[in-house]
Amino acid sequence: MARRETERQTVTDQKELASVLDAVRDAVPTLRANGADAEERRWIPEENIHLLEKAGVFRAAVPRAHGGLDLGVADQFKVIAEVARGCPSTGWLTMVWLTSTWCASLYPDRAQKEVFEGGSTRVSIVFAPTGTLTPVDGGYRLNGTWRYNSGVLGADWDLLAAMVERPDGSHEELVALVPVSELEVTDDWHVSAGAATGSCTTTAEDVFVPAHRVVSLEEAMVSATGDRENTGATGRNYGLLGYVLSGVTAAFTGIARGAYELFLERLPGRGITYTDWTDQKLHPLTQVQVATAANKIDAAEGLADLCMEVLQTRADAGEQPTDEEKAVIRGRTAYAAQLAKEAVELLYAASGGSVIRREVALQRFHRDIQGFSLHALVQRDANLEVQGRVLVGMDPGTYFL
Repeated sequence: MARRETERQTVTDQKELASVLDAVRDAVPTLRANGADAEERRWIPEENIHLLEKAGVFRAAVPRAHGGLDLGVADQFKVIAEVARGCPSTGWLTMVWLTSTWCASLYPDRAQKEVFEGGSTRVSIVFAPTGTLTPVDGGYRLNGTWRYNSGVLGADWDLLAAMVERPDGSHEELVALVPVSELEVTDDWHVSAGAATGSCTTTAEDVFVPAHRVVSLEEAMVSATGDRENTGATGRNYGLLGYVLSGVTAAFTGIARGAYELFLERLPGRGITYTDWTDQKLHPLTQVQVATAANKIDAAEGLADLCMEVLQTRADAGEQPTDEEKAVIRGRTAYAAQLAKEAVELLYAASGGSVIRREVALQRFHRDIQGFSLHALVQRDANLEVQGRVLVGMDPGTYFL
């Protein structure tokens, strides 16, 4: 009986996922068409958010108990990548909102009920602990400033890392869950890449945060937070960082897929200036470049699949990945992002001088993926060092796994 119920649920999950993906695919042309305006405004148009809301994207990481779709990590990857195929910045924001929404599922049941009411929500996050929490009756007072808060302009809630001093003088890193309406957001996002993410600076001034909306980062990293029913072998208690990195990789591969499509759309009838080649696609070098880009994207997705298989297998068993597995995930996801970036760079370089025109969407895909690749979580060499250390029998050299 239990097996039959599980099979029925699996069929339902796949139907719901197919519905979301179909709706997002239908939205891709609009997301692309809105790209230039989004960059100019430094924030995605409300139409983008409405289309994703209507598609069910913001229900993807919400637990089923609260009316969400409760999709697994691999299915969330597909959704994020599909959005990023249409618009890099919207894809990045979708990654932030979905992974942060899942993070909110690590909070006590009381907080989850507040956040997930209605079954659809958007949550942003900043991991850097640039705030302080002071214990008071019933909770904490939060003060601080957090930069690069991607998605805060369209989020309902914000997850903000902060330090607290314990009575013995020791310090602990906690993460506070705060309604965005209680925070001050500064319009200071003026950048050359990822401009439409609106990653503005956020400030909290003596904001009261009840105790049930504060968790230990150390416990959250291994899904060991308490006072919640969704613990154990639910298939959703992932290793936090590995799960977030899978979403980041989804954004990168989706951007690369979009750039690949845009390149092929511009190719027919394009000649190679100052040569006798009147059709670029007939040139063997172009053929090699397209094949190389395609293979880099496929390889990136393959590496991501290996990581998500580890995450899901462990979560299904109610276990956390080992430190060695987490270190390998850091290296593989960073390398996957690098491969996706290289694919876009290759296609951009093969696009001729006209590609720099602002109305050519490919130049924006190129600039955005360059900017996103600078994020600390996907720095290639730093992450490969962590992976390499465990491959040669050493410890990872970091607690951030």
